[in-house]
Amino acid sequence: MDEKYYEKPIEIKDDSYRYDSFENGEVLFGKKGRLPAMGWNSWNAFGSGNTEALTKIMADKLVELGLDKLGYQYVILDDGCYAAQRVDGHLTGDPVKFPGDFGDLSDYIHGKGLKFGMYNDIGSKLCSGLEVGTCGYEDVDTADYIKWGVDFIKVDNCYNVWDNATFSNPENARFTFAPAIKGIKVCRAGDEGGLIAELSAVKDGVITGNRAYVEGDYVVGIGTFDGTAPDSSPVGCLSSELHFNVNIDEAGEYNLFVDYRGGSSEGVGQWLQVAVENGDSVEYFHDDFIEPVPVRIRLGKGSNLIRLMNHRRQENTLLSYAKIQEHFNKVAPDNDIIFSICEWGKTQPQNWGYKVGDYWRILNDITFQVGADGDPGHGVWEGAYTTSVTAQYNKAVIMDEFAGLDKGWNDPDMLMIGMDGLNNTMCQTHMAMWCMLNAPLMLGLDLRRVEKDDEIYKIISNKDLIALNQDSLGIQAKRIFTTKAVAPDTAYVRDNDRIDVLAKPLSDGSIALSFINVSMADRENGVTIDCALIENYLKNKMVDPEGFFAASGYEVTDLWTGEKSEVQAETDSRRGTSFSSGALKACGNLTIKVKPIR
Repeated sequence: MDEKYYEKPIEIKDDSYRYDSFENGEVLFGKKGRLPAMGWNSWNAFGSGNTEALTKIMADKLVELGLDKLGYQYVILDDGCYAAQRVDGHLTGDPVKFPGDFGDLSDYIHGKGLKFGMYNDIGSKLCSGLEVGTCGYEDVDTADYIKWGVDFIKVDNCYNVWDNATFSNPENARFTFAPAIKGIKVCRAGDEGGLIAELSAVKDGVITGNRAYVEGDYVVGIGTFDGTAPDSSPVGCLSSELHFNVNIDEAGEYNLFVDYRGGSSEGVGQWLQVAVENGDSVEYFHDDFIEPVPVRIRLGKGSNLIRLMNHRRQENTLLSYAKIQEHFNKVAPDNDIIFSICEWGKTQPQNWGYKVGDYWRILNDITFQVGADGDPGHGVWEGAYTTSVTAQYNKAVIMDEFAGLDKGWNDPDMLMIGMDGLNNTMCQTHMAMWCMLNAPLMLGLDLRRVEKDDEIYKIISNKDLIALNQDSLGIQAKRIFTTKAVAPDTAYVRDNDRIDVLAKPLSDGSIALSFINVSMADRENGVTIDCALIENYLKNKMVDPEGFFAASGYEVTDLWTGEKSEVQAETDSRRGTSFSSGALKACGNLTIKVKPIR
């Protein structure tokens, strides 16, 4: 491996990887049009203790239980399967836990009619600490994954060499934030060096986005919010720049001097990007560590917008994942590998993940109390950090506009159904949430704990719920109502004392409604919503909205019990036709399919 790879981030030579390209819809790698993946992942069940023998048993159980026929196709080895050191630069199996060849294990799983998934990390190490991360070995590892017949790859973000990601050096923040800026000077280039403008960051500068702020005479926080923890909303402009307007009488080259204070902690770094906008054109002039020398820029006659920024937190991570995809495409241009970005929402992957991946984690792990052979592990309904059903749900539920067949999917992590700490009602609602949210359905339990027709099996094998997740229209449900007085589809609500209503348009012209009691207390009085509310939020996403809202009535199917009923349309106003939840148990849900009667 080339040690120079660690000196500083990759130079951006292609504007397709820049922040300015994030909203252009351009897919750089991978295939779109895929519905969320379904399968089993080893992490929640066994942590780093998974073995080759256990993996084969889990594959056998998927088939024995008939879960493969319901769509659970992927068997994924998470962290803990590799040896502690590479052999001649290659990944090998842990000699005790995975004594066989990964290609042979892949053949075993494929022989069951299933698909095989593996794991790595864009950093120098895996999250387990093993020094076998893919950073610098992308060409070698992708060739081996293709040789092993891998159908799915999950790629973590620990020990990121250019960010203060999990287990990374906190001083790596120097790469991901601009220095604190006090002001700028613009001078003529050349011998004359005349001063054109001297501007204060606080008085003359304009802060964009929500991240940066004024601290004394400086503007600090020029960068991107860390999204690993549930601290800030995923909706909105989560990066900040500092802008200055400079009017120039004569087009030409000028020197830009920046008055700054560097650092290496969250909010104050050393890496500065400089771009100039003149009319419709944008030109980048500096993308590196700031030095006390002028930056030579070109300014046009008239108004020029000078942008000081650092989007490297997002761009570095995008480039790291893209480098893996680049090598997959070199080795096997027609590969159909599902690419799971697992950087825990740190760099706001909802903005850029669609360019290189099939889905992206939105937060840190849903549980840190993973299981072991004989230990089911532990999950919770609510918690202060990311480790709960509701912490993941509360963020994912307002991220629907980032997802879709043309983009990919938000990933609120693996299912905790079947782990200790969640009762059957919680598990049912957990399943309903993930299906409505179009989340990947990755079972995270020891499948030996499941028997056909037991309560766990009934939840994970509910064909009607799975059909919502796998509906060909491919639209994540939108929250159209919450008992909190906020905008339901965009407000980040972390107070669980509420009832939410999610609505999801389906390919057959129907809609699914899920009434979710997020709180841990029974609700005797449920909620009622009408067609006017559904139309307001979903009309432009539905297959046949006019047909739906003009129906004479609706067939309503409870997707947990299978019970059917009819609701007659209001004669005075079809939009006034309503649907009610009735009483809801603590952490309970009513999930229904509403089909128009024509």
